[in-house]
Amino acid sequence: MPLGLIALAIGAFGIGLTEFVIMGLLPDVAADFAVSEAAAGWLISGYALSVVVGALGLTAATIRLPRKPVLVGLLVLFIVGNSLTAIASTYEVAMLGRVIAALCHGAFFGIGSVVAADMVPANKQAGAIAIMFTGLTAANVLGVPFGTLLGQHSGWRSTFWAISGIGVLALVGILALVPAIRHVAEGISLRQEIGAFTSLQVWLSLGVTILGYGGMFGAFTYIAYTLTEITGFNATTVPWLLMLFGVGLFAGNWIGGRMADKSIDRTLLFFISALLVVLVLFGFFAGNQVATVLALLFMGGFGFGTVPGLQSRIMHYAGDAPTLASGANIGAFNVGNALGAWAGGLGIAAGLGYTSPIWIGALITLVALLVIVLAMILAKKASVASPQLVAAG
Repeated sequence: MPLGLIALAIGAFGIGLTEFVIMGLLPDVAADFAVSEAAAGWLISGYALSVVVGALGLTAATIRLPRKPVLVGLLVLFIVGNSLTAIASTYEVAMLGRVIAALCHGAFFGIGSVVAADMVPANKQAGAIAIMFTGLTAANVLGVPFGTLLGQHSGWRSTFWAISGIGVLALVGILALVPAIRHVAEGISLRQEIGAFTSLQVWLSLGVTILGYGGMFGAFTYIAYTLTEITGFNATTVPWLLMLFGVGLFAGNWIGGRMADKSIDRTLLFFISALLVVLVLFGFFAGNQVATVLALLFMGGFGFGTVPGLQSRIMHYAGDAPTLASGANIGAFNVGNALGAWAGGLGIAAGLGYTSPIWIGALITLVALLVIVLAMILAKKASVASPQLVAAG
């Protein structure tokens, strides 16, 4: 395994931690700034939407630059943003820090996915991407629970100082372990990268990403409230329950990467279908502690098992110009994150209770399932009509 994949995983760990840890600290942040649950949720949605801007804008702006210095610069931006959040005296300053940190997110994962894929043979590319995203899942297994625990005992700001420190460690890892390889996008113009978006399959892939991820995060964004208000867990147990969700992410990412190397579309169909079943069952049995524990584990596993396949799918259909499409797909993950947080917040604000985000997430996931089925049908028809076109399934 190339050591550069470890470096990318270290960066993914830090970025994943800053994205997800705030979910377990949302009640503390809301109380500190004296804002509502829905307003605090915008620290998640605002981050997610800013990821989209960075995924497209920064990726496009750096498309012809050497990738290693770009990754280093993105991590510097990450450190600055999290430090600003840690010292924020107002909600608005905290939001600014979240936005700055988020700008690096999409470009890092988008460029990093291409770099990871270039390090290995074609038949191992989904697995290489999964290794990079292992950092993201490790952030959930270890980082989020302990980050939540740290925030509950030493104040939520201490968690963001710790994240800044991890950012520094990730920066050193990128400098030391990622090789300064020849820029593979040399000779590919921004026009060619934008041209990848003329493919209907690229747009369908983005749609599946938005809806599939949106379904999972529709249920998960307000999970701290569901666990304490509906299931009856004590707030001190939330970090350990989040660890179970993280274990699911880790397992799903690992299994999904290996399955996607064999068949991308069939892997996506399986995981999205399974996620829908889990969310429906979770909605019915959220008041049962045993059922909730199992639901958290499988929601993470089936939800994140789609990630290597989704990233590989859009790169497959983008052809020889995958960098901007890869970045756009990272942005799409976070549009889904924002969609889920917004839709779940609407359910709570409408007085539908803390199980409403779960049902809203299930509905969004159902639409994702319909879109991937449509994409598979169209891809099969296209490959029959033009044998030179290879479907992702």
